[in-house]
Amino acid sequence: MSELHFRHARPEDAPRLQAIRRAAFAPVFASFRAILGDEIYELAQRRTDEAQEGLLTSLMAAGSGWEVYVAQSGDEVAGFVAVQLNPETLVGEIGLNAVDPAQAGKGIGTAMYELAVARMKQAGMRVATVGTGGDPSHAPARRAYRKAGFDVEISSVWMCRKL
Repeated sequence: MSELHFRHARPEDAPRLQAIRRAAFAPVFASFRAILGDEIYELAQRRTDEAQEGLLTSLMAAGSGWEVYVAQSGDEVAGFVAVQLNPETLVGEIGLNAVDPAQAGKGIGTAMYELAVARMKQAGMRVATVGTGGDPSHAPARRAYRKAGFDVEISSVWMCRKL
């Protein structure tokens, strides 16, 4: 792997970050569909999955309250991570993030989370948080967050039923 470095995301990064997001989350969304079944997925989850594109756009917007960092390996953008710092609560949050699946397993995610935590410490945050899914498709994310030191968890369950 080329030397990894980080920088703030720029507007011209948006197409590449969206491509990474799509590729990284495609298996997650497919897993949701498989778990929920087509009918429940279409009614209860599809719109949320499709809204993720707009979420990334909103995180990158000036004044959003989020800092979005790009992980760059050589000249290639390999991932991104959004960080929010709350000076009132002193809680920092890792938001939407992804690594290009072609770059997975190279420590990029871990380095992104270490950057995010370092930024939180620099800003005086007292707690770092991150949310992720409990389903099988999120197992790699859970492993990466644990590897980065996130060791206190509250599980959540989202339940559905057809009517």
